[in-house]
Amino acid sequence: MADPRFFDNHGPFALAGLCAKIGAEPGGVDVNARIADVASLAAAGPEHLAFCTGKANAKELPLSGAGFCLILKDFAPASTPAGMALLRCASPQHAFVAAARLFYPESDLAVWDQTAAIHPAAKIEPGAKLAPGVVVGPGAEIGADTQIGPNTVVGRGVAIGRSCQIGSNVTITHSLIGDHVVILPGAQIGSPGFGFASSAAGHVKVPQLGRVIVQDRVEIGACTTVDRGALGDTVIGEGTKIDNLVQIGHNSRIGRHCIIAGQAGISGSCEIGDFVVMGGQVGVADHAEIGAGARLAGRTGVMPGPLAGGQDYGGAPAQPVKDWLREVTMLRKMVRGGGKKSDG
Repeated sequence: MADPRFFDNHGPFALAGLCAKIGAEPGGVDVNARIADVASLAAAGPEHLAFCTGKANAKELPLSGAGFCLILKDFAPASTPAGMALLRCASPQHAFVAAARLFYPESDLAVWDQTAAIHPAAKIEPGAKLAPGVVVGPGAEIGADTQIGPNTVVGRGVAIGRSCQIGSNVTITHSLIGDHVVILPGAQIGSPGFGFASSAAGHVKVPQLGRVIVQDRVEIGACTTVDRGALGDTVIGEGTKIDNLVQIGHNSRIGRHCIIAGQAGISGSCEIGDFVVMGGQVGVADHAEIGAGARLAGRTGVMPGPLAGGQDYGGAPAQPVKDWLREVTMLRKMVRGGGKKSDG
């Protein structure tokens, strides 16, 4: 379900018409039923359309409150909730993308109509300071004593807390920003996530209908990018400090008081615990889980799946730092030893 501060819902749609447009089969369901919105399996309610790709997320299906769910034509789930209508199709992800585009056709770019740089519907508290060239969209809120640098764009519906410092040439859309947050010049917060439904015909952009939540006392470095979620939120926990040129993918959740050094890259749907430290150029694959208090040496590569907290890691793929250093030492000895000429 998309936040109405940022997205306009063009629904509801009748089931029969929606199925015809997205290539799904309504089966024995009442074709006059109305679908109000699209949502994830976890967040959906009785009037929402979700999707299940098969075995990959079938375990979520029995727990979902969705009234309608897109599934593969030949997939037979072990169990489904009472009242859930299964809509069969060739590709649930592609059908869901088509449905999401019907509900939210303007979801890709943050564009709005206004004739003044500061929209009259924006709310700016006393003591906030806006430099020349700042653009503030409709419904945006800026807290007291917040300072915003030249040529920064604050999108429709964005909320920025009190006593924040926002640098020049920053773009913030689809985001809720806490108090005492520092965002350095050139950062991009709330851009669409890098999500596609792929097939032999090519790649179709998945509408990104989530938000970015930045909690209190976070610092975000220059030219860092934080993508908004696809259906849920991308979250940066309280007190976390992020260096320059860092990429944070959609739906990732970063804990409290983390340190992330420059040029690190965090893919989508990652779970980062509290007080995690990442060195420069660390790469984190999608759906990775890093436990609280883990420390990653520079250029460590984290693969999907859980990584225990409270330990030091290095190498690619990541392993305990002592094992990694031992391997590096052994490889160095092997290479040097193999390069020597025999006396015979």
